[in-house]
Amino acid sequence: MKTIALLSLLLLSISSCSKDDDTIPPSPSETMYFPSNTNSTWETKSISSLNWNQNAIQPLKDYLAQKNTKSFMILVNGRIVMEEYFNGHSASADWEWNSAGKTLVGTTIGIAQQNNLVNINNKASDYLGLEWTSMPLAKENLITVRNLLTMTSGNDDTKQYVIKSNLTYVADAGTRWAYSNIFQKLTDVVASASNKTFEAYFNEKIKNKIGMDGFWNFGTIYTIYHSTTKSMARFGLLALNKGKWNNEQIINESFFNESIATSQNINPSYGYFWWLNGKTNYMIPDEQTVYQGYLVPNAPSDMYAAMGAKDQRIYVIPSKKMVIIRMGDASDPANPNFAVSGFDNELWGKINALIN
Repeated sequence: MKTIALLSLLLLSISSCSKDDDTIPPSPSETMYFPSNTNSTWETKSISSLNWNQNAIQPLKDYLAQKNTKSFMILVNGRIVMEEYFNGHSASADWEWNSAGKTLVGTTIGIAQQNNLVNINNKASDYLGLEWTSMPLAKENLITVRNLLTMTSGNDDTKQYVIKSNLTYVADAGTRWAYSNIFQKLTDVVASASNKTFEAYFNEKIKNKIGMDGFWNFGTIYTIYHSTTKSMARFGLLALNKGKWNNEQIINESFFNESIATSQNINPSYGYFWWLNGKTNYMIPDEQTVYQGYLVPNAPSDMYAAMGAKDQRIYVIPSKKMVIIRMGDASDPANPNFAVSGFDNELWGKINALIN
């Protein structure tokens, strides 16, 4: 009987300890981190602490190097988990964003609107003046600032040199999605509304606020931002936090949410210059074909991305509190010009092997 009593007491004690353990609250989720604007300090987090698959690190690095990558970064909750440079590139070297920089322009327009300088529902000609295109005036007047933000201006997208004689009519604004350099007119909208150069306004409202480096190259045909990899990551972190940097809301959250939602009913995978995963179909630059399925099937469905030619990428994944940056030469030199490429899906296969 004594033995039975002792066993009962022991079982009761174990059961009690187990119940006590169950009541221990889970540790709080890690806070979001923002790097300093005044020095080079940037907190890191180890891959092992995330319980990721360390056997997948080298295959990912090998793939990136083979695909002409210059830099690659992963942030989780703002902290650097992976930072790699390839093919002679370095942390201090600038590189081109290409069309990924369109998201900088779209964000600047949103800030101009919250400062009551611009209304995206107004006609573009309110800021650019009448006859800024070679379209019939009635057709030009259909083009709003929002149409410029959503690639639905109805212009001839085969003419990428943005001068008046090339801005000709193909369809009524809002009825056709076509990827076009006409977005560059938004820099003129900002300049006209703010009485500053676009770059001065951008520097004041975004670059200096989040500690970016870099510069704009207003070329004859293309308008392209150049910066270090970490500056691209800073903007990605701003995007992950819906326009908030530390305790300051740089861009109105409602506008940012608009920019990462389907912006028109023609290409559901396109917002205000952000590419959106998880939609039923998508279109790509230089085509009018509608492709079925997700933009990047291997990537999380909630991902939104800034995508530029030669595979410049900012991937933002809210569900994982993650930002991923890729800069470099084209992964496939034979097809360097598309904003969206098969490279994304292959790369995400390698990333999934690491993080899942």
